[in-house]
Amino acid sequence: MPSYARDVAVVAFAQSDHKRHTDEQSEVEMLMPVLHQVLAATGLKTGDIDFTCSGSSDYLAGRAFSFTMALDGVGAWPPISESHVEMDGAWALYEAWVKIQTGEADTALVYSYGKSSPGSVRDVLTRQLDPYYVAPLWPDAPALAALQAQALIDAGEADEKALAGVASRSRAAAAGNPHAQLRGERPQGDYAVQPLRTGDLPPVTDGAAAVILAADDTARRLCERPAWIRGIDHRIEAHSLGVRDLTDSPSTRQAAERAGAFERPVDTAELHAPFSSQELVLRKALGLDDSVSVNPSGGALAANPIMAAGLIRIGEVAARIHRGESARALAHATSGPCLQQNLVAVLEGQEGEASR
Repeated sequence: MPSYARDVAVVAFAQSDHKRHTDEQSEVEMLMPVLHQVLAATGLKTGDIDFTCSGSSDYLAGRAFSFTMALDGVGAWPPISESHVEMDGAWALYEAWVKIQTGEADTALVYSYGKSSPGSVRDVLTRQLDPYYVAPLWPDAPALAALQAQALIDAGEADEKALAGVASRSRAAAAGNPHAQLRGERPQGDYAVQPLRTGDLPPVTDGAAAVILAADDTARRLCERPAWIRGIDHRIEAHSLGVRDLTDSPSTRQAAERAGAFERPVDTAELHAPFSSQELVLRKALGLDDSVSVNPSGGALAANPIMAAGLIRIGEVAARIHRGESARALAHATSGPCLQQNLVAVLEGQEGEASR
């Protein structure tokens, strides 16, 4: 396993109920109960947190520095040590993990949220694309994912039946997840963008999530069975889709290698795969077989709060470790078109620690 200066663990995780519309709630109102829940789980107060880091998107919110509204709700006075990433909350967790590794903090609060329902998220996500050649064409995320799915089919690595199987299994698994938006098996429906049907696409979801990180003995004091981060890394593909092999994800594989994911088997994997075809790409890159429980929460096909879905993948495997349902698990987060940026974390429960 990678060698780090300090042992850091996820000691608490909470998420909101994920809904298609939260017109009656602001981002702050959606986030605050989640923050209260993780703090209550550890017995900490806001003033006990050494570092706070958040992930969100100004483009999604439709206004500049939108994260400051949420920060006011967290409590920024007296002054706190705080940072923000314009990324999924999984990358905010990475920044907080680095902060703890430096010795500048023993505890960190990480949260993220996204409210997609007020606008056209498909239009918003086109702004991630190459501004000269691709963005002016306005291809949305489902269209680009359909290109990836078709590349898999053309390469003989998938067919529409395999895609339907991923979608059906994910939503059936979500039946036991009270926070998921889509629970139970759903029909694949008509084509959205061929070869992807409506069942292969994620729901538009509003939601929030938060975790608390702690180091060494502090983690052991705050949690009976901490989910220790044994390895974490993130890598990025080329920006231009035309120079990438869309049937593979070498950046995911490299991040997993550097996180030590291949050194010993994992029993659980939460993959941030908003489209059914992307799970097949990630399974291949990570070498996951049928012995691994993949997306037991239902994954992003059951609830996809943009900017929080990746952090939720880490939180879900941490929660399984807290409950003693997993010993060693992998969490994956992605951002950008067709799995452009990928983060992999390996979490473990420590032998001898009691399960809840």
